[in-house]
Amino acid sequence: MFVRLSAAICGAGIFIACSSMAMAESGIASIYAYAGERTASGERAQPSGLTAAHRSLPFGTRVRVTNKSNGRSVVVRINDRGPFVRGRIIDLTPAAARILGFNGLAHVTLQAS
Repeated sequence: MFVRLSAAICGAGIFIACSSMAMAESGIASIYAYAGERTASGERAQPSGLTAAHRSLPFGTRVRVTNKSNGRSVVVRINDRGPFVRGRIIDLTPAAARILGFNGLAHVTLQAS
């Protein structure tokens, strides 16, 4: 995630504004679920939850995932690491995949902010 800092001098005070730029990524999403097992963040995995695994985004990051083939989107929370298969960018729970309308693999766009 990138952070942009800007400062402005107004009269005698200095104001600093901080804004994070949104990250966008496209690639292949897959489905994963390990009911009850621990995720990399220490939570119990819940296939019915709207969570996902990403290689580098911080735990707790909310990501809008959009299915390129039908335009459906869902917001998921990153709570695990993965996917560990070359060419894939995110692993979604079955509940998130159902909302996106796919079973197996899908071409998606990610937007984290």
